[in-house]
Amino acid sequence: MNGTTDKYREPVVTAITGNLEHDGGAEELGKPPARWCDWHELIAEHRPDVLLRQEMTYSRAEGHRRLHAAERRLGMRGFLGAQGSGRNGTGLFVRPEVFDVHQQFEHPRLWRTPPTNIIASLHEVPVPRIVMASWHLAFNSPHDREREADEILALADKVNGGAAFIGGGDCNEYPHPAGERVLPIDWTSKTITDRFHMMHRTNQGLGGSRVSCTYADEALLGAGLHDPARYAAHGPLAQKDALLPTAGHGKPTQGGDRRIDRIYVDPWLINAVISVYVIDTTGLSDHHAVAVVFSRAAMAASLRRKMTALEPYDLSA
Repeated sequence: MNGTTDKYREPVVTAITGNLEHDGGAEELGKPPARWCDWHELIAEHRPDVLLRQEMTYSRAEGHRRLHAAERRLGMRGFLGAQGSGRNGTGLFVRPEVFDVHQQFEHPRLWRTPPTNIIASLHEVPVPRIVMASWHLAFNSPHDREREADEILALADKVNGGAAFIGGGDCNEYPHPAGERVLPIDWTSKTITDRFHMMHRTNQGLGGSRVSCTYADEALLGAGLHDPARYAAHGPLAQKDALLPTAGHGKPTQGGDRRIDRIYVDPWLINAVISVYVIDTTGLSDHHAVAVVFSRAAMAASLRRKMTALEPYDLSA
């Protein structure tokens, strides 16, 4: 059994989403650069069992050499998503002592950066299967992100047939403001001078105003999925720091710190969450990582549907 620590006093399963900027950079003398090594060392300290990666920029080159280097560093099995029009692909890692992998599906169309999508199962609960997905939504187009969010729903709707769901990544847009710790961006502020970024991240509102994009969050929550960070902050765990921003640090011209890196799970698995926290990656990446810790026993019970599904999140609150 993995993850029994003094901190949690029970076996746990940890899922992390992390965008390592440009995969840490180009290779140096045929080896990954120091920033890549340091980032993986930091993430390994948190012993992820599922790692949802974004910006696997150099991991396809040289026969996936860097992907396999990451497998060795982390003690995990790695997968890459299909190649899209963007060069910063997605990846997904699972710990083989915890999860069995049954299938991988590629989604080369409709996405700027296709997700990495596998079907796995927890060792002790071979059925139901768990749909896992690592995504990086389009940075430049609200319309493309809406379409991509709809594609995530197509993956997640396997929950209706009894499957479980763990997915997440760089959403490149904002959560619905209900219950959030970070206030919405005021796009009329004179501080916002990066107008390209504004057009990437907003839709037109009344009178020519700009309205922050929140479609992906609203669609996933509306379908009944749950954001563990919200659950941890507002539920019985009372972990307010789960809602700390993950990106936008030192970028006031774009609206400053934002919580754009998020994980979503099905309404049964959310009951197994016992901790959510942000991993500070300052100096290593422009995105902090997000960790979601599940009780392994409660995860098994959730997969067996021995827990009641949590009602959809109320965005009107």
